[in-house]
Amino acid sequence: MDSPICLVKNSDGELCLEPEAIDYLMGLKQKVVVVAVVGLYRTGKSYLMNKLAQRKRGFALGATIQSKTKGIWMWCVPHPEKTDHTLVLLDTEGLGDVEKGDSKNDAWIFSLAILLSSTLVYNSRGTIDNDAVEKLQYVNELTEMIKVKSTTDNEEEGEGTQFKQFFPNFVWTVRDFTLKLKIDGREITPDQYLENSLRLKKGTGKKINDYNLPRECIRNFFPSRKCFVFPSPTTPDNMHRLDSMDEAELSESFREVADTFCRFIFQESPMKTVLGGHTLTGKMLGHLVTTYVETIAKGNVPCLENAVLAMAKIENQAAVDEGLAVYQKGMEDVKALFPVDINQLSENHLRSETEATQTFMKRSFKDENEEFLKALVEAIGNHSADLFKQNKDASENKCKALLENLSAQMDQGMKEGTYATPGGYELYCNHHDNIVAQYRAEPNKGVRAEEVLEQFLKGKSAESNSILQADKKLTENEKKIQAEMKKTAELEQEKAASKEKQAEMEHNIENNRISQENYLKEMEEKMEKERKQQQQEFNRTLDRRMQEQKYLLEMGHKEKAELMRQEIEEIKKNNQLERDANTQNQKALLELFKQQAEEQNKKMGILIEELKNRPQIPPCNVM
Repeated sequence: MDSPICLVKNSDGELCLEPEAIDYLMGLKQKVVVVAVVGLYRTGKSYLMNKLAQRKRGFALGATIQSKTKGIWMWCVPHPEKTDHTLVLLDTEGLGDVEKGDSKNDAWIFSLAILLSSTLVYNSRGTIDNDAVEKLQYVNELTEMIKVKSTTDNEEEGEGTQFKQFFPNFVWTVRDFTLKLKIDGREITPDQYLENSLRLKKGTGKKINDYNLPRECIRNFFPSRKCFVFPSPTTPDNMHRLDSMDEAELSESFREVADTFCRFIFQESPMKTVLGGHTLTGKMLGHLVTTYVETIAKGNVPCLENAVLAMAKIENQAAVDEGLAVYQKGMEDVKALFPVDINQLSENHLRSETEATQTFMKRSFKDENEEFLKALVEAIGNHSADLFKQNKDASENKCKALLENLSAQMDQGMKEGTYATPGGYELYCNHHDNIVAQYRAEPNKGVRAEEVLEQFLKGKSAESNSILQADKKLTENEKKIQAEMKKTAELEQEKAASKEKQAEMEHNIENNRISQENYLKEMEEKMEKERKQQQQEFNRTLDRRMQEQKYLLEMGHKEKAELMRQEIEEIKKNNQLERDANTQNQKALLELFKQQAEEQNKKMGILIEELKNRPQIPPCNVM
């Protein structure tokens, strides 16, 4: 992307999507790191984003008191340090624009920035004082702007842990900072400066509570925090031409901080994930922003669970389509060789099926009850059944054509009465046996070679018997012996055809067994991977809550620390209940899959037994 484009348009207080930007995201298959910048208007947000894009120009800087950025603008660039990843930069409309006069609109812009980003940069000017903290008021309103679950037993959902799990990393950038980083004569780091600014006051009362409330919100919702303080880049007279100035013209201290800030974002900003720890591609991000903005436009509150489930359905169906395409492509080479024997076809089928399943598993997520995996299995089953039929048909056509060609001379002899003479039966048998020998010598006849030969021999039975009975050279006893030999040959061929069918069925059973083992293996690996992702997410949340509890104890807030302890215990309890429920559900799914596989194999086994026990033509007795 050569330059930024508008992602979410803000027109007269109404938010709407820009199709061009959504189309771009939908075509982006790489995983994304999403960095959004928010803050009061005219605080230099766009400059930071241009710096992250490693471009001098891009996002409009503006040089007047009017806000230049409206809505949310997006710039997608290759990630400087993560191969095959895209860095998505979101520059948001300045908060508190007096010309807009709509704080609700500001809150939606802020909420979208949080929902979409993996790192949120909050940009302010001057110092981190009480006024700067209170201007981050939109954090307090998030519980009214966003829902985590579509249904919940906890009315105070925003106070729960789930609400905090999806929050991005938080970076506070302070522009035009002129103070000394010192406390009580001791030098401190920018991070320590931020933490000191977010310290809670001891005691109770309205004044103290009002002071602590925004700080508590920031501490609770943004447990991962970082701070950068930027000195002024140039003199006030030169600020209007900041985007046209060479880097060398900017102050050295400003350039050093800017470079450190960019390195931190490039190295530490994580990939965008959703609840459950699933990483997003650009296409998935496109689905997500579409769901959120359309929900807001309808006057409803965005729900993370609903948005993720909607995105999962779209992505899982795409995973089914992609998996099936991999299977179809994998079978193209062998299809071009039809007819082939059952071993070659089975080998290609199993290999292509495994590749298709792995492709699906790599892309799918939150596949409730393995609904989409079942759809893939069914789609592959239908396609493979069609291919196996095509191979049978190709074999049948080839074998029939071969026999027709080999028997053409004998058929002509029948028309000309060649065999209607004494000794004609022996001549007929010689020609007949020669046809069978040449037929058997022909390679690559496929899976219906014996069955087609059986049909051919049965078709010639009446003709052969007619010649036998009309041959005056043979005695009646010799005719009976020849008839018996003929019946025995037909019986042997019937056995060969039956064996051919049985071998095919046994191959199908073995294919089913291997397929089911592969499906179960892939399912178990996927479930285990998801369990680990969820546990890692839980451990991070728990660790942050415990750090906050420790801080509250150190600060003397015993009552709040006790509430935090109770929350931690509730988190542990709920996590264990959720893990147990997930384990039971996964076991039930695996068992159901196994049962279905066993039922299929039983049906195939019954067919094989029926084939083995099929009545056979008894040989004729010598009179």
